[in-house]
Amino acid sequence: MNTTLLIIVLLVGVILLALEIVALPGGIAGVFGVGLIAFGVWETYQMFGNTVGTIVLLCAIALCGLMLAWFMKTKTWKRFSLNEEVDSKVNQLEHTIKVGTRGTTISRLAPTGKALIDGQPTEVHAVNKFIDPDRTIEVVAIEGYRIDVVETSDNRFENQ
Repeated sequence: MNTTLLIIVLLVGVILLALEIVALPGGIAGVFGVGLIAFGVWETYQMFGNTVGTIVLLCAIALCGLMLAWFMKTKTWKRFSLNEEVDSKVNQLEHTIKVGTRGTTISRLAPTGKALIDGQPTEVHAVNKFIDPDRTIEVVAIEGYRIDVVETSDNRFENQ
């Protein structure tokens, strides 16, 4: 192996190892990077002896550290990360929904689906059976974030 190829193997190994730490999770690039560095250092020991091999080993370690420090300082890793903040919350319930409140199903409740209660789409759970869309329902229980409903045949509340 000639010296130019040896230098290329070492540099590619260092770059793969740095990319593994900063941008490419999963371990494959890191394994190949460490493997190329180890092969390059081993080949250097074989070709040039202990002194040059040790110098190349220390240089490879220093270069990995410097490249990692440079990636962190220039915030290169931030380009690959999610920068948006999620401020929504799961399972928010409006306090206007009470037991006895009526509404209309938007989707089929099989047994869970969407219903329009007090003008707001809400996830509800049918207690005893599946309920088809556009049916009148009534809230019979609220347990934590679960709203239990039953179908009602009383249509006097539909026009309100």
